[in-house]
Amino acid sequence: MEKTPSKRIVAIVGRPNVGKSALFNRLVRRRVSIVHEEVGVTRDRVVCEAEWEGERFELIDTGGLGHFDKAVSTDQIVAGTEVQAEIAIADASFIVLVVDITAGLVPLDEEVARILHRSGRTVIVAANKADNAEREVNIADFDRLGFPVFPVSAIQNRGITDLMEELVPQLPHEENPTEKEPLRVAVVGRPNAGKSSYINRLLRDERVIVSDVPGTTRDSIEIPFTIGKGESARHYQLIDTAGVQRDTRSKSAVDWFSNLRTDKSIERADVVVLMLDAETGPTTRDKKVAAKIINAEKGCLLLMNKWDLAQDADEEVTQTKYLPALREALPFMGFAPVLFVSAKNGYNIKRSVEAIDYVAAQTRTEITTGVLNRVIQKAVEKYPPPISKGKRLKVYYATQTGTNPIYFKLFVNNPDYSRSNWLKYLQNQLREAFGLEGAPIFVKLISRVRTKK
Repeated sequence: MEKTPSKRIVAIVGRPNVGKSALFNRLVRRRVSIVHEEVGVTRDRVVCEAEWEGERFELIDTGGLGHFDKAVSTDQIVAGTEVQAEIAIADASFIVLVVDITAGLVPLDEEVARILHRSGRTVIVAANKADNAEREVNIADFDRLGFPVFPVSAIQNRGITDLMEELVPQLPHEENPTEKEPLRVAVVGRPNAGKSSYINRLLRDERVIVSDVPGTTRDSIEIPFTIGKGESARHYQLIDTAGVQRDTRSKSAVDWFSNLRTDKSIERADVVVLMLDAETGPTTRDKKVAAKIINAEKGCLLLMNKWDLAQDADEEVTQTKYLPALREALPFMGFAPVLFVSAKNGYNIKRSVEAIDYVAAQTRTEITTGVLNRVIQKAVEKYPPPISKGKRLKVYYATQTGTNPIYFKLFVNNPDYSRSNWLKYLQNQLREAFGLEGAPIFVKLISRVRTKK
């Protein structure tokens, strides 16, 4: 049994099609997870910040658990979904086990409950689909699971308050890290991409001069910014930077210093927001800014600003169509989440703050050694390291050694046997398993010398 994490993380688990995603969406107060009658719609973990009466916590929605007790599914998607749920259980300090009150207690519910008892986590049962009092007749059957049971209806918003009043007081107390050290967010990009307009929209105040003339902001301006009140309020230090100019050798000293200050702002930031112009798309200068962010090893969020103007120019353009072209233009930024916004009309501005918080949380992710090694073992089994110099790389075990950025040490037989394409594959597997969107990750190979007897 692993030690219960001290972070305020709640995982929603259960067998397929019991309404986990519907409960998740109810708690975060918007439709994030896809809710559908088809079994197994939620393939991966979905993570989002939730708030209940001023209390903030992280909420994880998982795929259905269908093959526990070392039974292995032959369906790779199902097997991968179960790994995601296992990771969520390991991360969480509190677990909501969702069951279907209309189906009654089934053997798989009991199997999942046995796993949760062994996890040592605090667990409550949400008997979902209790749309009316008549459906609660057999609620006592779920007492056999050994956890407190609450009848709820995620769709009808019934019983949710009672559930949360039980859950929230049991979450571990966590000091607000932003109170003493505000989250430093640098907003960077080429001139006239809308950086200052974005910050003005956030602040609802003309604190930063906005102009249609490229290059208005010459210096890096730091602005305190707070969301919420009381102990749970989040504190930020927004950094509006001068737009990155072209080749500074042919420009004035002012432009040269503007670029220098932008570089320093990126280095000092916890999260960097790369502002892009949706009308023109990524340019060479945008790629140079992105390279600066990667070299500085910073968490990153891509904001496609002026989305309203892009849609006005082409009524058929959609985010679904635009995103693949963006990823193709910036392939090395595939780890960074993308959000389409409009500083002019406020579209998705509030969500951009949530996205910043999410990236910041990802850069601070701490993964238990046991779960990390299980994921790496599965990755090696799925695609063994190729032979190099007549030898094959052998992976013995791994451990996480740092956050923000995230560093992993991989103990192997000989680092010289590694290949860059396989290490890239391993990084992708780690992202697929743990999320880490927007967070730079690094894998360092360490030779483990075996002692001869």
